[in-house]
Amino acid sequence: MKYSVGGVITGKKAHACGGNTWTVVRTGADIKLKCNTCGRCIFVSTEQADKITKTYKEAENKQ
Repeated sequence: MKYSVGGVITGKKAHACGGNTWTVVRTGADIKLKCNTCGRCIFVSTEQADKITKTYKEAENKQ
């Protein structure tokens, strides 16, 4: 799957804080995700991101 900065990932499992939505902060070889509930940032590989993603919503372009 192709991820872009600003996109929102809904995970299959909840984070330790109880939230399951993540915002894509950085892309590349690894993807940096920020939890929308507690603000924790994590790095995951693209394969791992594909594995944990339940739904993905593209960022809305504001131009």
